[in-house]
Amino acid sequence: MPMIRLTAPAGALTEQGRHGVRRDLAAVLLRWEGAPDTAFFRAQAWSYLVELPEGAQTTAEDDAPRFLVEVTVPQGALSERRKAGLVEEVTSTVLSAAGLPARDALRVWVLVHEQPDGTWGAGGSVVRHADLVALAKGQHADA
Repeated sequence: MPMIRLTAPAGALTEQGRHGVRRDLAAVLLRWEGAPDTAFFRAQAWSYLVELPEGAQTTAEDDAPRFLVEVTVPQGALSERRKAGLVEEVTSTVLSAAGLPARDALRVWVLVHEQPDGTWGAGGSVVRHADLVALAKGQHADA
């Protein structure tokens, strides 16, 4: 039950990128988590686009747009290899949505927040990582 949030200055994404980036980022996150590509898991991968008003983001150097991607996953859902792949692909996805070249990769920061087991709830119940793994295995078997 991952979540991904892109914070970007308004106007920093291309029109096409703005319309597709949320679904693209959710798909990237599910792929690196190893979740099955099912309607249930796609519906649980929440993706947000937060656009900052003009002038709300800058650095000490310049006003070129910067992008913050925050990923929240259950603790243990991503190995170090999967985190690295996720960060790389998320960065590429954001750069593409903004129409920027790979050399601008330092404009994209990705923070991975791992939610400790037993501290995530949905549907009125605590959701445990082991339960999600069992559900995913069952949906993989059904595919």
